[in-house]
Amino acid sequence: MCEHHKDISNQKEDGSKLAHGEVHEQAHQKWGRRSFLKGLGISSGMGLLLGNLPVHALTSSPLSMLVSEGDAERILVMIRLKGGNDGLNTIIPLYNYDTYRNRRPQLSINESEAINLTNEHALHPQLNALVPMWEQGNMKVVNGVGYDNHNLSHFRSTDILASASDANEDISSGFLGRYLDDCFPDFLTNPPEFPPAIQIGGAGSILFGGGQDTVEDYALNVQSPDQLFEIAQTGRLYDLDNLPECTYGEQLGFLRSVANSTFIYASQIKEKFDASQNDVAYTTSLGQQLALVARLIKGGMKTQFYVVTLDGFDTHADQANNHANLMNDLSSAVSSFYEDLKISDLDNKVLSMTFSEFGRRVEQNASQGTDHGTASPTMLFGPALNGNGFIGDNPDLDNLDNNGNLEFRTDFRQIYATVLENWLCIDSAKVDELLFDNFQRLDLGITCQSVSTASARVGERLDHSVFYDHQGRAHIQYSLEMTQYIKVEIYNISGQHIKTLQSGRQSASTYTLPVNIERHMVMSPFVYRISANGQSYSKTFPLLKI
Repeated sequence: MCEHHKDISNQKEDGSKLAHGEVHEQAHQKWGRRSFLKGLGISSGMGLLLGNLPVHALTSSPLSMLVSEGDAERILVMIRLKGGNDGLNTIIPLYNYDTYRNRRPQLSINESEAINLTNEHALHPQLNALVPMWEQGNMKVVNGVGYDNHNLSHFRSTDILASASDANEDISSGFLGRYLDDCFPDFLTNPPEFPPAIQIGGAGSILFGGGQDTVEDYALNVQSPDQLFEIAQTGRLYDLDNLPECTYGEQLGFLRSVANSTFIYASQIKEKFDASQNDVAYTTSLGQQLALVARLIKGGMKTQFYVVTLDGFDTHADQANNHANLMNDLSSAVSSFYEDLKISDLDNKVLSMTFSEFGRRVEQNASQGTDHGTASPTMLFGPALNGNGFIGDNPDLDNLDNNGNLEFRTDFRQIYATVLENWLCIDSAKVDELLFDNFQRLDLGITCQSVSTASARVGERLDHSVFYDHQGRAHIQYSLEMTQYIKVEIYNISGQHIKTLQSGRQSASTYTLPVNIERHMVMSPFVYRISANGQSYSKTFPLLKI
């Protein structure tokens, strides 16, 4: 089990239990270390290799070309409501308003102020900017989204949502990372022209983590919209002009140059950013992020996945005003985003959805807030929904679990399965493989006319790995199911070709190739690339296991 996937312990070294606040603080410290390691400026699996080569100098693999030519024009924007959104104050349960009001007398939204969507559901008044989207059929809500044995840790629940695993499983890859494994099997030595995903404020998330132990993260991760804006403005991340005139300045300049050179997509981001403009005003913090996303999409960026983050939903205290401000930020940003895209006739290509690690408890606490809960609604936006509506049974406020939390109505993986199959057009059997099970699809209104050629080819993988002998020397092993032409090459992290280990036809069998490289190169990390059957596969490895 990876260290960052273990649950936070609720016991001290002497065996006594930690108080709730101590558990909460311990969890935040743990997540802080994880975020720090992945969020030093930028973090991306793509930034570790071939950093000195311009993207246009790299050829595209057959599969990645098919992806870019097919339904990859459809874009998914995931809006993270970080901290655990209070679903009952987001979508107000008019169908059981008296119970709702009695359990949170100071925090409940007055019925006279709520915005009625149906006879059973109303919006928080600060979500008023979403009303035109609802009326135009560009918004749907899925009720009571959660999973069995809901984990109330921010970080463990976030991992469960990202990995699409059961609550009792520890899986270090994300469901979208596993999808991108198949789209770009040769990602390390042959990255696509555009970043597959861009994630703002998502340091520590495993959502785009690969499942083949090859790529740590397919997403280009930035900590803030300011960082992405800086990249879009300059084509680089760190300033190389204003450095101290001393030895320290020289060293700092060198480190910044290395960091900038690894950022292989900076020039593409700048080019697409400069090729477009925002046609509406964005006035909120989430709006800044979506403004950048809109501008990249309008500029022709072929990135398929974006994640933006609105923080502040851990409303244990003083919830009324804080949550209202967050609702205003969310509604204003989403409304502006789709208005901006519509002007360029691109709104029908973009589907957006909210997600949050959990909801809040039904009953308010003594601090005028709500504690960690379970199920909460997911909102989806975009003309592709083909109508408004509520999906799934209403949460039952009169039948709670032993902790006073709602029982979930819709498994979050049902939404994933529906979006993967009906929006991204991935073959149904492949969707089940990505999510480890067959989850019932929902009627979200989105449709896919045909399964893309790229999706149909997903799964044609080669079994390959690195192992080390008793002296710690690396060997590459791979298995063939049929006779074919095989080429195995070694590269260094600068993209230089070091050695060809195999080139020619081989019959069906398992092969092991020792990696013999000159002694002066042993400290460098290397990459092997196996070309077989029209596809290529790659993986980083140290030459010696110490």
